[in-house]
Amino acid sequence: MTRRRSLLAACTGLLPGACAQAPLDYLHGDGIQARSLAQLAWGLGIISLLVVFVIAVALIAAIVRRREAGGKHALAVRRDVGGMRWIYVGLAVSLPALLAMTVWTLLTIGAVAAPPTPPSLTIAVTGERWFWAVRYLDPHDPSGSFTTANQIVIPTGQPVRLLLSSSDVIHSFWVPRLGGKMDMIPGKTNIHWIQADHPGLYRGQCAEFCGLQHAKMAFAVLAMTPADFARWRALQLSNDLRQPLPPATIEAGLRVFASHCAACHAIRGTGAGGIVGPDLSHFGARTTIAAGSLPNTRANLAYWIGHTQQVKPGAEMPPVALTPRESSDLSALLEAL
Repeated sequence: MTRRRSLLAACTGLLPGACAQAPLDYLHGDGIQARSLAQLAWGLGIISLLVVFVIAVALIAAIVRRREAGGKHALAVRRDVGGMRWIYVGLAVSLPALLAMTVWTLLTIGAVAAPPTPPSLTIAVTGERWFWAVRYLDPHDPSGSFTTANQIVIPTGQPVRLLLSSSDVIHSFWVPRLGGKMDMIPGKTNIHWIQADHPGLYRGQCAEFCGLQHAKMAFAVLAMTPADFARWRALQLSNDLRQPLPPATIEAGLRVFASHCAACHAIRGTGAGGIVGPDLSHFGARTTIAAGSLPNTRANLAYWIGHTQQVKPGAEMPPVALTPRESSDLSALLEAL
């Protein structure tokens, strides 16, 4: 628990849902797939810059070169052996470079197409407008499956299989420091994988314009050691609160939730089974509210509940009018989950 809190504490206000240790930086990978893509990006970028430099030098040399006698024919390409020689030199230099770039790209595509070892975990991620539904699958025991939202927790040093789909429009799953992009298409499931080599909090983002709140469709990937991940998973499968609350506060919070939120949201262990909005089970452990729109604090949660359209115009959740006491009870319950 202490380790997880230290990771959550790394979040800053630089960007909603972003972390100081993990910006949207695809040039520095923290996994096998991401490192291969980063190396390719650096390599192709350097080769491209060298090509531009050579062309620029040749162009400058041609401009400053004294014109030959003949006026209007001075800039024409010479068809003799001396003039064609430079064309042959250009082809001899550029063709191997382009071939090398092509081969390198194809080898990288082959290397990142599948993980080097069988995935230890399968997670189904569904793009919604505008949040991420995340379901952990246990093919051997259905009772071991559970649903969360907007935050993906994975063990370090192990590839994780992702089953990506969309329930409405085309989205695109992207965690720059852990892997490449993959489209999420309605009616189709695309298989992707990511791996984190070190514990940390990594920011993800929808990379395909999906509508009004595309920019506020972020998510976090929290990488833990396998031992910490096992403890986190056990907590997710339980209905225990992360933080203790007086029974009266729990009862009051559940009463407010049942009357205002249960039609759209679910909390495991209660009668609330709504499927329109994100599953709020263990909501307090998440780093952000509304898919990266606000840091997850009690004050921000109360503001979000009463001002959803100011925070995220176009979101399907309407603002909920609560009394100060109801807002306090509901926020306390959700924070403790």
